[in-house]
Amino acid sequence: MRRNVFTRTRQALRSELWPVPTLAVVAAIALGVALPQLDAALDGRTADSVSRYLFGGGPEAARSVLESIAGSLITVTSLTFSLTVVTLQLASSQFSPRLLRTFTGDRFVHVTLALFLATFSYALTVLRTVRTAPEAGQAFVPEISVTFAFVLAVASVLALVLFLAHLTREIRVETMMMRVHAETNSVMRHAYPEDAASGPGPVPSRPPAGTDTIEAEKSGFLTSVDTSAIRSAAREAGAVVAVDRGPGSSLVRGTPFATFWPADGRLALAADDAERLRRAVNAAIGTGPERTAAEDVGFGLRQLADVAAKALSPGINDPTTAVHALGHVSDLLCRLAERRVGPLLVADDDGGGGVRVVVSRPGFAELLDLGVAQARQYGIDDPDVAARILELLREVAWCDRSGSHTAALRDQLARTREAMAAAAYGSAERGRLEALGGAVGDALRGPGAGSA
Repeated sequence: MRRNVFTRTRQALRSELWPVPTLAVVAAIALGVALPQLDAALDGRTADSVSRYLFGGGPEAARSVLESIAGSLITVTSLTFSLTVVTLQLASSQFSPRLLRTFTGDRFVHVTLALFLATFSYALTVLRTVRTAPEAGQAFVPEISVTFAFVLAVASVLALVLFLAHLTREIRVETMMMRVHAETNSVMRHAYPEDAASGPGPVPSRPPAGTDTIEAEKSGFLTSVDTSAIRSAAREAGAVVAVDRGPGSSLVRGTPFATFWPADGRLALAADDAERLRRAVNAAIGTGPERTAAEDVGFGLRQLADVAAKALSPGINDPTTAVHALGHVSDLLCRLAERRVGPLLVADDDGGGGVRVVVSRPGFAELLDLGVAQARQYGIDDPDVAARILELLREVAWCDRSGSHTAALRDQLARTREAMAAAAYGSAERGRLEALGGAVGDALRGPGAGSA
């Protein structure tokens, strides 16, 4: 349960716009209270070598500086927020709605908004401490505080310039696809081990009788699974638990998403043990209103497939972007071909015992279809897109050294050839594509892909 809370909190900090700016505003207010007190304590006792760099104006000048900083920063913040919203709208309409998390999770945007809001909050907080002689009998100018406000204002101007340069780079579809690629590659390294022979053992077979179901207590997308908590609960109940929905699946309250059965050959668990196990498994899963890339490898492929499908729509008609998206998909699938893809098996005693928990995850055939199916459906009439799909299959076949994915690749090749047969190509284009199809077949018959 603690892991799920930590995972949700971490995802919120990474993918929401408000946490970092909120923390910055709180810190700025605290600093705006503390620095004037330091000014009051050091009043008249600052060394000349230091005071020459501090603000040297009177109370009215200090008020003018702080008011100018506060007024200009709130305007700049509004401009920055407007540009960010426009970028989000463009990414949603032209590329994919699922790419919005790429922008809302951008650390540069977080830090820029945090700096602007912190400077605004700090200037207002310090402004209240500036006193003229008629107000309190003695004028007070927090020299250090006003100087620091000036430093923050200069930093904000530089941040605005860098933000505009960053935004023009981030709005490019190539940059977005590269970020999705990098995020998916990172998730893949954690989700799937490199050693194809690793693992605690085979998936335990389910007995014909004695299995029971676990219904979801809330609806939403499955975002995380705390396998340690499920293993502890299953060991205590003497059961094997199989979570039949993987990260990214949609859960509906009251419908089954997991099953369990006794691990010692009993016909069924005791009613109390079964009920405790159901509660523990529900507490160990995290759900949310949208898919995240925390444990969901298929989410990255879905984003890239959406970019390709959107680029092939009649309103955009950009097959080059679809070809580039398929290039990223190909690299990810090649990396997956080198790993053990399939259900996550969790054993007792750190792998020393039998399998206690089985968590469903997409197999290679499912991920391969996710990466190429939409591009094939919407772009097969374009010879360049069809050629890139065939090249993808050839590249993945080459990387499949063990030959364990040959059947899935052959199936995709057959589907692609069937779709190509119905497309209207010229004789030269059809000949080129048929040659590429033959090259895919040769790669599948090669030493690394197993026998035909």
